[in-house]
Amino acid sequence: MPVQRVPAIRIRDCNGAAIRAPAKYVLYWMIAARRVSHNFALDRAVEHCRELRKSLVIFEALRCGYEWASDRMHRFIVDGMEDNAAACEKAGVTYFPYVEPKAGDGHGLLEALARNACVVVTDEYPCFFLPRMVAAAAKKLKVRLEAVDSCGMLPLRATDRAFTTAHSFRRFLQKTLPDYLSDAPAGAPLKRAGAIGSAIIPREILKKWPAADTGLFVEPSAASLAKFPIDHSVAPSSIRGGGTAARKRMKHFFDVGFPHYGELRNEPEKDVSSGLSPYLHFGFISVHEILAEIVKREEWTPAQLAVRAHGGRAGWWNMSANAEGFLDQLITWREVGYNFTSHCDAYDDYDSQPDWAKKTLREHARDQRQPLYSLDELESARTYDPLWNAAQLQLVREGHIHNYLRMLWGKKILEWSRTPKDALRALIHLNNKYSLDGRDPNSYSGIFWCLGRYDRPWGPERPIFGKVRYMSSENTARKVGVKNYVKKYAPAG
Repeated sequence: MPVQRVPAIRIRDCNGAAIRAPAKYVLYWMIAARRVSHNFALDRAVEHCRELRKSLVIFEALRCGYEWASDRMHRFIVDGMEDNAAACEKAGVTYFPYVEPKAGDGHGLLEALARNACVVVTDEYPCFFLPRMVAAAAKKLKVRLEAVDSCGMLPLRATDRAFTTAHSFRRFLQKTLPDYLSDAPAGAPLKRAGAIGSAIIPREILKKWPAADTGLFVEPSAASLAKFPIDHSVAPSSIRGGGTAARKRMKHFFDVGFPHYGELRNEPEKDVSSGLSPYLHFGFISVHEILAEIVKREEWTPAQLAVRAHGGRAGWWNMSANAEGFLDQLITWREVGYNFTSHCDAYDDYDSQPDWAKKTLREHARDQRQPLYSLDELESARTYDPLWNAAQLQLVREGHIHNYLRMLWGKKILEWSRTPKDALRALIHLNNKYSLDGRDPNSYSGIFWCLGRYDRPWGPERPIFGKVRYMSSENTARKVGVKNYVKKYAPAG
């Protein structure tokens, strides 16, 4: 039986350089899909290993000079490194984790590793500083650099434009996704890589750039991160990172939350949401793996798909209401963000908003805003609104906000800011600084939705908001239970 290859639509040749067959190993530069299963990029690297009869080196690095680097983000990523190190050791695959001691110390390491590589494979990721980093590497490396798309169910290059509404994107998905449902990444690619044997990283590289101390993996205290020049005011979350924690969370969701998802997902005090967004953002778990679990539990086959692409949120998969509601969040709403960021370099710029939203907000730019809160007041949850304060404090303490309340959180910042552009800056800063799923195409979708992206004009026209959808804490409290939520996340003291 022939081995299934990574679909060509998911592979991008970044620099047009040649593959050097005589070199020593294949290098997988892991930057976004931080996992060793269900990963098209790893599958592609293993393909090269088997064709060239070379061993594999998995190089996973953690920089410290990027914006919003903190104890919280470092701890979460290092948790994943611990899992990857254990899996690679068990499979007999060479794994090189590097945690940069200070900004700039890792300069030249990728080039040094690539000098002994037949080919370098990395992850496609259309957001944050990663596209610029890959583009810069492509100019420097003298060997072929391939970026492989493991972002979602739909390949990024299956679209040729950015969709402006969820409905239009959903309809496109329903027409197009069936062609890609059978293209699943391998569940255990390290078995095939390990059979080739381990590689040896040159001693001079390890001397100049020592691998991460294993003590960093097993010691979760703040002391282990104190030596890094990152933001120590953002403490690690109680939510652990890595593939092991991701699968544990997935099992908990399907056992406990999923049976009630359609009915209770907007209820903050019930909290039946999946909690998988941080794990998806850091690449600890794949959408393909999550979908496979749903398919198994629903006893579903592709033959059950609706014939017509109607663009509706329900009725296309022909699964249970819980499954269809969750899949609309997991695939439609998550991947419409990846679609936008892959086609719009200015995805985080105010002017990327739809024209109608910019027009109505501009028409209400001089409306009185009372009260106005500074970024410091917002960050420390010093507003008159107990529900908003609770949501902000959940973000600061835990690294996430309940999905339904995150929409209200964003809308109130628009209401309390001097200008919509000020609101956007505050939203991006607070989300990216504290949220474990910040700096992500999906979280930018949520931020910009608060200002009109993917939405439509709403009436009646209101002060400050104009025709942008309005939300209030009073209306939210009437729709869902929040009394215990507010009590749980009340300010300390």
